[in-house]
Amino acid sequence: MRIATRIIKWHVYAFLYLPLVFMIIFSFNSAKSTSVFERFSFKWYGELFSSSDTLEALRNTMILALVSALIATVLGTLAALGIYMVRNKIYKQSMLSVTNIPLMNPDIVTGVSLMLLFVFVGRALGFSQYLNFWTLLIAHVTFNLPYVILNVLPKLNQTDRSLFEAAQDLGAPPPKAFFMVVMPQIVPGIISGAIMAFTLSLDDFVISYYTSSGFQTLPLKIYSMTKKVVKPDMYALSSLIFLVVLALLLGSNIFQMRAENKNAGVSRKKAK
Repeated sequence: MRIATRIIKWHVYAFLYLPLVFMIIFSFNSAKSTSVFERFSFKWYGELFSSSDTLEALRNTMILALVSALIATVLGTLAALGIYMVRNKIYKQSMLSVTNIPLMNPDIVTGVSLMLLFVFVGRALGFSQYLNFWTLLIAHVTFNLPYVILNVLPKLNQTDRSLFEAAQDLGAPPPKAFFMVVMPQIVPGIISGAIMAFTLSLDDFVISYYTSSGFQTLPLKIYSMTKKVVKPDMYALSSLIFLVVLALLLGSNIFQMRAENKNAGVSRKKAK
């Protein structure tokens, strides 16, 4: 039974990660072939950094991902704090259910509904262009919010509510008590939510397709290339993005492990 479990496990890992391995390998191929590796070369990385259109799309994608992740992290943390402070269990559960709806909703439904909303509001306000960078930013913040909330809320639930109240009893105003007592304990959840929001915004295509006009992100550019031929410089770009995201996730996990070990050490000292 144990051998069968290991075989299934490694087959699942191979299914998930072999495509990424082949993509990285063929990003160093000197030829355009995706079946024959001729020789090792940085040719496609050179072409990538000399393509102004690709670099502009990458710049747009990074700006959108960073700004939307920042806004979603701030709003999501505040929303998680608001849900945490609710005492009524029925009301709290209702808020959690509403938070989960965007996660279960298909991207195409979210994209089309947001597009209709933006067009309706644009016409009502008399705008000449209904879709632009700002509508795209609002859409990305919208689908990122639930992920931030669901990363921060478990950390809030792990905190001792009495510590926050004790800090207030000792004379600290509520904002100072929050930043001094609660904030250090939920930082790992905030960072995890921010990284998840950044990565989700980075590779979103469906919602971006319906809510943008003129502001081209990298997924939109790659989609436009599939109508012709995807050049191997996209393999190089995808490899770089994968490595950056992998580094962010590893950094987040290391930070979270250190924070948990630190909290565990503090708890042991208190127990003594």
